[in-house]
Amino acid sequence: MRPVLLATNHAPPERVAAFAALHEREGIEVALYGGALRHGVAQAGAPLTFPARRASQRGVHALAASGRYRAVVGSLAGRVAPLAAALGADRARVPFLLWTALWAHPRSAAHALSYVPTRWLYGHADAVLAYGPHVAAYARGQGARNVHVAPQAVDVAFWSAPADAPRRLAPFQAAFVGRDDPEKGVAVLVEAWRRAALEDAALVLVGPANTDSPNRGVHAVGPQSAAGVRNFLRGSDVLVVPSLRTATFREPWALVVNEAMHQALPIIASTEVGAAAGGLVRDGRNGLVVPAGDADALAAALRRVHDDPGVRHRMGATGAEDVGFYTPEAWAAGVSTALASVGVSRPPL
Repeated sequence: MRPVLLATNHAPPERVAAFAALHEREGIEVALYGGALRHGVAQAGAPLTFPARRASQRGVHALAASGRYRAVVGSLAGRVAPLAAALGADRARVPFLLWTALWAHPRSAAHALSYVPTRWLYGHADAVLAYGPHVAAYARGQGARNVHVAPQAVDVAFWSAPADAPRRLAPFQAAFVGRDDPEKGVAVLVEAWRRAALEDAALVLVGPANTDSPNRGVHAVGPQSAAGVRNFLRGSDVLVVPSLRTATFREPWALVVNEAMHQALPIIASTEVGAAAGGLVRDGRNGLVVPAGDADALAAALRRVHDDPGVRHRMGATGAEDVGFYTPEAWAAGVSTALASVGVSRPPL
């Protein structure tokens, strides 16, 4: 059978295993058109184990329309590429599947101009692939039909493996991993850390290179390699993901949650984290969910996991079990189910 074209901006290391699993199931070719790479850790080029090519955003149209593919999967990343993929699929008379992370449309002036064409994409797509149930619900509200969830996943073999050299800076350690941007909530986290007033404790900020906080125990260690992130996670007692909603951002998922759960860490997440809204982080089961921007609530959550080792060990162990479903193979199976719904999935070998 002809392959499936997957048009997206990047194939970062955390996506390679999922794309490879989809290639094994369906046979794909990935068109990478670049753009901003929004990650807070050092990016090393991971070897691609599936066919891939570089393309301009406008060039996606020619690829999708070429007749070489039995279906086209396009993401919402990019200004031109999403429409180019959809219109190219129309020209080739093959199904178009929209892969989306949004659970709210950005509210900037520039994004206001994209609202109508984006809503058209939702209604026009033959199937929609959503990051999680929260994204699926939003897509249906935008007129999408035939919506499927492809569970978010990281490279399980890597992130569940023992760390090379666990990094612990204090008897109790909380970790943050991400960009030092306002929507990531670092300022709220640092203030909550001050209010928590924990003894013999360290807050490690992986990604931010510095912090203006005079608070004792705050360590900004800058971007790290994947192995470096794993070392800090393994040396920590909890991962904190304090994301905020802004005019241009609402945390689609936060794959670092999966990474930390594979290392058996409990999670403290805000209500604006997709992994919490989408059902992976469950309050009281494998972590704690706090109102976004509420430094007092975040401080209380930090004190709780600090003061009760039994609770954090139980939640960490439960999280390691819960994240077991979120595999590259499960993501690929979700895409295959969507392809099957429009009649173009490859029969099992």
